[in-house]
Amino acid sequence: MNFNILTIFPDLFDTLDHGVIGKAKNNGSFSINLHDIRKHAVNKHGQIDGKPYGRLMSRISPFTKKSLEDIPKNKIGKVIYLSPQGKPLNNIKAKELSTEKSITFICGRYEGIDQRFIDKYVDEEISIGDFIISGGELAALCSIDAIVRHIPGVLGNDDSSESDTFSNGLLKGPQYSRPEIFDEMEVPEILLSGNHEKIKEWKELKSLEATINRRPDLLNNVKLTKKQRKLLEDLTSQRIL
Repeated sequence: MNFNILTIFPDLFDTLDHGVIGKAKNNGSFSINLHDIRKHAVNKHGQIDGKPYGRLMSRISPFTKKSLEDIPKNKIGKVIYLSPQGKPLNNIKAKELSTEKSITFICGRYEGIDQRFIDKYVDEEISIGDFIISGGELAALCSIDAIVRHIPGVLGNDDSSESDTFSNGLLKGPQYSRPEIFDEMEVPEILLSGNHEKIKEWKELKSLEATINRRPDLLNNVKLTKKQRKLLEDLTSQRIL
């Protein structure tokens, strides 16, 4: 898989050289091609912004006439502009995007990018959440990490991504590791029982419990199994009581 990044801060993407994502990059599971927009600035001062009809925003020309056209047409793939106006990125969307051969991320700054550029070149706008950040670079990093995890072989065990939080639409329950006792707090007894069926049921219960308490809105879009529905009914009735 290939990612093209149009940005004024290419050094920020060194983050992708670390951890499991960095290993996947080194193994050739995906590649990153950085395109510094400032190389095509409108003047000697490296300016890419302008204020012709409103607040400070990115000009069209550094993106269209030079930077985007630097990329071979067969390597551009889906063009995504990272913006607060975009559709929310979730695990389902990340998995869908992991099947693309190439993605080009547009990292805007200031008040955004001229709408004419979006209308002509952008296939999709994506947002990573309802909060403000300085530019699209951090959003691109989050998006790439979320997408790459779904590429077969990246996590070593292809089942790993299926057990992550949000993989089934629910939050993950609490996790425990050795030692069995830490600061007088013990690991739940069920996890030491060796009864895999009971442990699985406990984890499902705790997953539903975490979702109800922290993100009940997620339950509106989840197709629960018959067993999960029964657990949910029991939990709901306990909360009412």
